[in-house]
Amino acid sequence: MIRHNHAINLRCLCHRKNSVFASDSSFARRYTLRTIVRSQQVTGLSVSELARAGGVGIETIRYYQREGLMRRPATVGAGGGIRHYDERDVRRLNFIRGAQAAGFRLKEIARLIELEQTDDRIEVRQIARDRIAVLNIEIAAKERARDALARLAHQCEHSGSGPCPILTAFDPPQL
Repeated sequence: MIRHNHAINLRCLCHRKNSVFASDSSFARRYTLRTIVRSQQVTGLSVSELARAGGVGIETIRYYQREGLMRRPATVGAGGGIRHYDERDVRRLNFIRGAQAAGFRLKEIARLIELEQTDDRIEVRQIARDRIAVLNIEIAAKERARDALARLAHQCEHSGSGPCPILTAFDPPQL
């Protein structure tokens, strides 16, 4: 069987004006999605092959299983055997990774997985809106941190004597 993993370059999303990813151009290096052409369906993957297909480590797969995000297939063979994963597992792993790239936390992803079996778009939308609100708060905090650091860098550049304002800003006052 021939399998092809095609990495999707998500960097193009960074260039969208109001993109969630616009503030973090490194997400594409951290979250790479894999696609599999339907005619090349995956069957009988080991956990290491599944991890490789999803761009994660084996321990990540096991963690997702402990958290109930992914199924733990039955073992095949004598003495405990080997677990075999299939296309559904690859899709689920890609769903989790894609949701993480969009900013969702694992608890939210677990709920989205539950809602996938229903037609409750209202709750899915509300989860997305709640996550957007949290992301906006986090973005605002990062922008404030960036602005403060830019002011300190400017002060450091334009002050000729004494300790560097950047270094003194992080040094707690002596009592």
